[in-house]
Amino acid sequence: MTFKEQIPRYYPTQGEMLKRVARFSDLKGFDGGLPDSYMPSAQRVLYNVIGFQPPADEKDGIVSPVGAAAARMSAIKISEGFNLGYCEALPGKGPMMHNHDTNETFICMTGTWRASWEEESGNQQHVDLQPLDVISFPPGAIRRFENVSDGPRDQPAVLMFVIAGDAPGAEFSKEAMQEIDDAGLIENNPVNNSDNTWSKPHTNPMDWRTVDT
Repeated sequence: MTFKEQIPRYYPTQGEMLKRVARFSDLKGFDGGLPDSYMPSAQRVLYNVIGFQPPADEKDGIVSPVGAAAARMSAIKISEGFNLGYCEALPGKGPMMHNHDTNETFICMTGTWRASWEEESGNQQHVDLQPLDVISFPPGAIRRFENVSDGPRDQPAVLMFVIAGDAPGAEFSKEAMQEIDDAGLIENNPVNNSDNTWSKPHTNPMDWRTVDT
């Protein structure tokens, strides 16, 4: 019997595939470009690995999930329906409550990360993720994540995030925006900051430990 393939084949060259390889040690991280970037509790470095093209309409509070600068510095520059990045943060740090217009999935890589979300009543719930644990947020859910690892306060942990869409948008909650405004940071909003200073990852994957079985 002759089997007829339904999906058209594509034959990439080695050169094309090498453009789709991202080495962790070569990634460029940014700590600005989002409304909460200068809040002490929200300090973090975001690495745009795949995709994250800027939203079509960057105004009225809609921003790229990785910030304006990182959205233009993808390691693998493709638009194929999903985006992938890493967040690196010290214990006690993580973004403020925010929302996305597409699915956002978190995978804990190192340390312990707390994923929190808001219920309709206004109450917050959370789960803690250990390495390789996963949580997937639907569009519209108000959420945040925070490094809650035990251990040295100067040792960052890594969280992977995968976000659907070709140019996904994010928006911080009105409560978060009010807190940022009360801190006097709206006028110096880093979203429009032209500083493209970037950093290399502060963690070494070779130091990551596997879970004992």
